[in-house]
Amino acid sequence: MACTALTRGRVLNCNRISGGIKAVYFAVLDQITSITYDTTAAPNGVRLITDIDMGSNSLYKYALPLGTSSLTDTIVGSRENGTVYYTPTINVVYNRLSKEDQQEIKLMAATKTVVFAQLNQQYANGHDVICAMGMVNGMELNAGTMDSGVAWGDRNGYTLTFDGMEADPFAMVTDYTTSPFDNTDSSGAIPIVSTGL
Repeated sequence: MACTALTRGRVLNCNRISGGIKAVYFAVLDQITSITYDTTAAPNGVRLITDIDMGSNSLYKYALPLGTSSLTDTIVGSRENGTVYYTPTINVVYNRLSKEDQQEIKLMAATKTVVFAQLNQQYANGHDVICAMGMVNGMELNAGTMDSGVAWGDRNGYTLTFDGMEADPFAMVTDYTTSPFDNTDSSGAIPIVSTGL
C-alpha cells in the first residue's frame, strides 16, 4: 500500500521561460514571527506562501547582474534509512569590491537568513515568480570568494553560496499586486531596504 497518493500529472508547457535570478531579498530568520501557506489545495497542499508576518522588520534587497546567479533545491533520500530531505542552495554574485559590502557579508555569515529569490521566470500577468528558501531552518553563508579579477575586462566582486536543510522543498510566494511583497503581510506591505551600498 502506498504511503502517499499522487494527485496530478504534468503536461508539456508550450510557453518559454527565462532562467536565472533578478534579485534576492534577505530576512533575518528570527524576525519572521509566522508564515501562512495556502490551505485550499487538496489533498497534499501547494507550497504557496500567502502571508509573512515580520512585525516592523524589513527585507533587504540585492539586485543581481543578469546571468550570474542561480538557485538549486537538491532532494536527498536514503532508501536504507527511509528518509528524504531537501538542501536549498543559492549562489549570488555582486560586482565591485567595497568596504561596505565586506562588513555586510561578515554580518550575513553570522546570521541565519531566509532568502527570497525573484526569478526572471514570470507568470502570465508579467509578474516575477518569487521562491522562498530556508523558511524553517534558515539559510547560512557557508562558502564564497572575493575576487579582484586579472585582466581589465574581468569581473571583480563577490560570489557567495548560501545553503540550508529543510524537511520540505522550497515554497513560492503568492503573486504580488504591483511590486514584490506588497500584499504578503496581512498588516501591510513588508518594508524593503534596497539602498545603501
